[in-house]
Amino acid sequence: MSIKRLTALSLVLVIVACSDQQAKAKPHFVYKDSPKPGVLAKIGGEEITEETLVGDDKLDFFELKKKEYELKMERLNKLLVDKLIGAEAKKAGMPLEEYMDKKVTQGEMKISDKDYNKFVKDKHIPDAQITPQIKERIQAYMKTQKKQEMVEAYVAKLTKNSPIEVYFAKPRMQVNVEVGNSPFFGKSNAPVTIVEFSDFQCPYCGKAAETVTEIKKKYGNKVKIAFKHFPLPMHKDAKPASEAAMCVNEQGTEKFWKFHDKLFKNQDKLDTASLEKFAKESGADTKKFDDCVGTKKFKMQVEKDLEYGEKIGVKSTPTFFVNGQLISGALPIDSFSEIIDEELTSKN
Repeated sequence: MSIKRLTALSLVLVIVACSDQQAKAKPHFVYKDSPKPGVLAKIGGEEITEETLVGDDKLDFFELKKKEYELKMERLNKLLVDKLIGAEAKKAGMPLEEYMDKKVTQGEMKISDKDYNKFVKDKHIPDAQITPQIKERIQAYMKTQKKQEMVEAYVAKLTKNSPIEVYFAKPRMQVNVEVGNSPFFGKSNAPVTIVEFSDFQCPYCGKAAETVTEIKKKYGNKVKIAFKHFPLPMHKDAKPASEAAMCVNEQGTEKFWKFHDKLFKNQDKLDTASLEKFAKESGADTKKFDDCVGTKKFKMQVEKDLEYGEKIGVKSTPTFFVNGQLISGALPIDSFSEIIDEELTSKN
């Protein structure tokens, strides 16, 4: 290495070292036990509560707690298999893998054409996209899911009369979400209120709309489902679609939900002509609809929904609050049913 290069390298190391020393300067922290529940720190004699520390980022903190809980449950379920089914395998004088194959999942797993076709239909996978390799992957995935269900059923049987004691709680977060004058399905005094923040151009919201339909069918008037608009900046057609939806809602909530369904089923057709067509098909008077859209009558309401969502911490779509409890993303109905059933039970 030349002296010139060595000198340059030495200079870089000095700069890095000096910068590093400067970066290490930080506030002086002393770690102690909290003087009282809920207090996390003290600044200048002022006690800082968890609520103050978290501030407007409570949804982010909740998501972290939820991920920690889910990881713990995943590990706990793995231990259930290792210990409970492992004990059964030991009694039978078999290695765990052999016992699982012969007694739990019962050998070679087969996927019927009926189940395969139903899966493809439910997941809206176009026939043109299914190559032999894709079909093989789908079937492999279905086999894995089916095996997992059989393992869970076996563990459920083993723990029926000997439940597992769990000493960590599922995180809960209650957010007081106001329905206001948002369109809603169901009775106003239903025991469970679901408030959805959604975007008509968001593909995940389209999947979530199908789940909302399932919830309506399953729970009927036991749930009240309110729709709030949260059009994202990258979706140029979302905000006009939201304004149009409110113009339809002005002519009847039932018409709104029909319009709502049509938009989510035709997310690639949200131009002005298509919105008018869908409004007419939903039973709306087209002249009243055109006048409403033309004057941007509900522009401010859509903006207020967006601002309100941001205020309570909504950052993505779809976001749901089930009696104030957060569900983020296009999750299956089971994720909703778990909370809904708990809430219905607690109300009885």
